Amino acid sequence: MSVPRAHAEISIADPRAGDVRRLLERHLAFAHSQVPAQDRHALGADALADPDVEFYALRVGGELLAVGALRKLDDEHAEVKSMHTAEHARRQGIGRAMIEHLIAVARERGYRRLSLETGAMEEFAPARSLYAAVGFTPCEPFGDYSPSRNSIFMTLALDR
Repeated sequence: MSVPRAHAEISIADPRAGDVRRLLERHLAFAHSQVPAQDRHALGADALADPDVEFYALRVGGELLAVGALRKLDDEHAEVKSMHTAEHARRQGIGRAMIEHLIAVARERGYRRLSLETGAMEEFAPARSLYAAVGFTPCEPFGDYSPSRNSIFMTLALDR
C-alpha cells in the first residue's frame, strides 16, 4: 500500500481514543517483545494523557497511520515519546513527517533541545536511522534515564 504523505494530517489527539489506543498497544507490545523490563520506557495511553505531554496523530483519509508525542522536561528541553508508525505505512515517509512535525512544534514552543531514548537492538535500527537523518546525534542519558546497553540516547539542538 502506498500512502500519499502529501495528504497526511497531523493534529493533537487523545491517546485514549479507540484507534489511537490500539496503535499504542502495538507499540507497547513491540517494546515488550524487544526490550528487557528494566529498560522499557515506552508510555501507555494514560501516561501520554499527562498535561506535560502533547500527543499527536497522523492520519491520511481518516486512517490513523502514526503517533508521536512531546514531553516537556523543563522550559528549554523536551523529549520525543511514543513515536510509532503502523506497519503497513512504514518506509513511505510517514514517520519522517511525524518527527519533522514534532521538531517544528518543539521550536514553536521555544525549546532549545529535543532529546529521545530508543532501543539499541537491531530492531530499532530503522528508528535510529530516521532520527539521525533529521539531525539527532548520540548523547548521554538525560532526565531520569540511566546508562544502559539497551538504550541509545539522541539529541537535537534547536535554533530559536
